[in-house]
Amino acid sequence: MDKPLLVVVTGSPASGKSTLAHILARKINCPLVSRDELKEGLINTLGVSHSQLNKPIDLQVYEIFFETIALLLSKGISLVIEAAFQDKLWRPKLTNLLQQATIRIIVCKTDTALIRERFATRLLNNPGREQFHGDQSLNEEQFALLIENYQPVNMEIPTLQVDTTNQYNPDMEVVIQFVKQHNGI
Repeated sequence: MDKPLLVVVTGSPASGKSTLAHILARKINCPLVSRDELKEGLINTLGVSHSQLNKPIDLQVYEIFFETIALLLSKGISLVIEAAFQDKLWRPKLTNLLQQATIRIIVCKTDTALIRERFATRLLNNPGREQFHGDQSLNEEQFALLIENYQPVNMEIPTLQVDTTNQYNPDMEVVIQFVKQHNGI
């Protein structure tokens, strides 16, 4: 039996990865596991807002995210995963999953000005977002550190950089072909 495909969609916050991951998952007919969506589900269960949470919640969600991925892969399910983790968080977990899956990485990028605009638009379009993510409280210095110091996953795994500034560059058909050429789906 062939190994399942694990497509990792990553990039800095507001780089366009969630949108790309949802589109890609639909196009290749695979489920999507999103770190932020798992966190939102957990916060809904706990019945508190992000500001009322203690720090270990992010570690808990991180572990749940990778436990969910490992379970699905162990059942032979190919999937798309999405999170804004940096290299130091991706690397150990993906290294462990190399035996279970054929891994492909897509790194979303855009310019800092557009990231700022996307953050502002998120807050305007979804006032309830603050309950789950707490990103409205980021000051300028924290925002700059979050975006400018972002270190994408860097492993010896086929990786495609996608600029999300204006549509997708390369376009979605190239992204799909990148995934398919490495797994035959």
